[in-house]
Amino acid sequence: MDHAVASRGTLSLRSLYFDAGVVEGLPTTCMVVTISPLLRQLSLAALSLPALYDEQGEDGRLISVLLDQLRTISTTPLHLPTSDDPRLSPIITALSRDPSDGRGLNEWAREVGASTRTLSRLFSEQTGMSFRQWRQQVKLLEAIGRLANGEQVTTVALDLGYDSQSAFIAMFRKALGTTPGKYFSLPQRS
Repeated sequence: MDHAVASRGTLSLRSLYFDAGVVEGLPTTCMVVTISPLLRQLSLAALSLPALYDEQGEDGRLISVLLDQLRTISTTPLHLPTSDDPRLSPIITALSRDPSDGRGLNEWAREVGASTRTLSRLFSEQTGMSFRQWRQQVKLLEAIGRLANGEQVTTVALDLGYDSQSAFIAMFRKALGTTPGKYFSLPQRS
């Protein structure tokens, strides 16, 4: 499955590969997931196993527990879909570069020479999100990067066009289930 990963700052990445169908119920598309501390440790242990481990022995039992734990993962909404459509592409590029750009769909429609209704339909078809949802997602991802680099919540909130710190925190909590301060102190994110 073709995909890309972008990181701001230091990243520690480990990959585990399984044959399709080994674990039923896993997402069928590429996405970010949140793992428990147990699953993290199981994954690290699995990386030290030989490629041809003993499936009936201790190593096989470790992998069985890891596979059981994979069934409990939850997705984290950190995906930002894009589009090559010539009407959406300039909007996506501009908002990705400057998430605080406050132009609405009517203004974008005039700029790219399409109707508001067409852009609305295209955003839904091409990204699976409404324009409003997509804009909020690009702001969320920008905020996460900036907060991870140590910027203050108030600064990030105001820079991204939120009226107040509390409005920004409410959006963050709705999207990720916790406040920015708690999100960056969660141990399972490592």
